Amino acid sequence: MSPLSGTSARTGLLRTLIHVMAGIGSLAVAGMIVVTVADVTGRQAGLPVPGAYDLVRVLGAVAMACALPLTKAVKGHIAIEYFFQKLDRRGRAVVDTLMRLVLLALFGGLAWQFGRQGLLFRDSGEVTATLHMPMFWVPWLAALACLVTAGVTLWHLLHPGRSMMRPRG
Repeated sequence: MSPLSGTSARTGLLRTLIHVMAGIGSLAVAGMIVVTVADVTGRQAGLPVPGAYDLVRVLGAVAMACALPLTKAVKGHIAIEYFFQKLDRRGRAVVDTLMRLVLLALFGGLAWQFGRQGLLFRDSGEVTATLHMPMFWVPWLAALACLVTAGVTLWHLLHPGRSMMRPRG
């Protein structure tokens, strides 16, 4: 097995994780819409959705965390290009590399902290206010999202100038 075939398999796994997380995030957004509409219309009939606030809050956190890897993979983030474009090609390459190294460290550190927070939530029995739903898994999902985002950042660092994925129109 050549080193390139292993790289291709890792890239395929990374892309699969990105798509799975994007799917989970999409379902979370749809869930937020359903819960909100059901709660608003239910209140009109005197039947609000119990725990709607808890559900929307948790689904919002899931949606944001799961959107990170795809946003990074398609380079859908906000970029301030004014000063960057003033640099020559070599300067842009140096700044781009340094920023990717910083992001790699940042997302690695966030994954570590989210993982620790999930352990603390699990050990303390942290639950939502009204539904008493366990919360430990939310930071763990955020930790996974940060790890996948760090993987995307590493891929971009190792493949400068190449696009990992294209946004779907």
